[in-house]
Amino acid sequence: MYTSKEILHMVESAIAALPYDRQPQSLYEPIKYVLSLGGKRVRPVLMLMAYNLWQENPESILMNAIALETYHNHTLLHDDLMDRADVRRGQPTVHRKWDDNAAILSGDTMLLLAFQRMMACDKQHMPAVMSLFTETAIEICDGQQYDMEFETRNDVREEEYIEMIRLKTSVLLACALKIGAILADAPQSDADALYEFGEKLGLAFQLQDDYLDVYGDPKVFGKRIGGDILCNKKTYMLINALSRANEEQRSQLIQWISAVDYDAEEKIAAVTALYNEIGIPAVAREKINAYFVEAEAALERVNLSQEKKEILWQYALKMLNRQS
Repeated sequence: MYTSKEILHMVESAIAALPYDRQPQSLYEPIKYVLSLGGKRVRPVLMLMAYNLWQENPESILMNAIALETYHNHTLLHDDLMDRADVRRGQPTVHRKWDDNAAILSGDTMLLLAFQRMMACDKQHMPAVMSLFTETAIEICDGQQYDMEFETRNDVREEEYIEMIRLKTSVLLACALKIGAILADAPQSDADALYEFGEKLGLAFQLQDDYLDVYGDPKVFGKRIGGDILCNKKTYMLINALSRANEEQRSQLIQWISAVDYDAEEKIAAVTALYNEIGIPAVAREKINAYFVEAEAALERVNLSQEKKEILWQYALKMLNRQS
């Protein structure tokens, strides 16, 4: 079996070798640019690792794995446009480097390229693969819409938020693993267990991201701490703080959320202090761990040797910066 590092190298080499020889070049330059910005390539790596559990030639489905990375970056390109974000992975976003129209049209083209690349699979598996991929793409749009609607609400419930991040983040990880299993002719029960593994892993991953935005080390986390607090993002942290706060604490939180003129560092410190008072760090860690345990249980149900599954499990641990 290949190691995750070997598979990542395989993915990076394939992305670098993608031809962009269609015209007009101005349509494809932003696509090439976005895919060249790097990232962890988690989704294609997961697909290839899942396939490699049953088959020894993951390079044979590289184009399908790249389809997922193309799709994922399409969503980021459009997210950046909707959020008016200026930077992605330390570089200007497409709408800043080019313009809004380029971001829309090149993003749409990336979506179509993703489907074209996924359809490069063999005919035998195409119906199952395309059905799952299409449903996943629709679910991610559902999740994005929920996320936008939550921006104007202070009454978002925990279960609503969990469903939103399941749709926006988790289902694509789950899709990657299950498509890998489908293409490898894995038993249906194993493919379903891998889907659940990815789903629970994705939930743990996103909740940890919420947690680290407040309590992480900026050098390790890779971005400024407190960004979610400054933009009043309805994270697991804020939702639970609002629902668990006493009357005075809730009043203070609402005051900070509603504030227009404030010092950034003061706001981050004040909201973090309220989180600490309410006990949010422990609540978040407990939920993260619960999903992590559920992910482990799902992987345990895959009917393969522990030795084979260990490579995938170690990759999951690395994703969540956990110790075995």
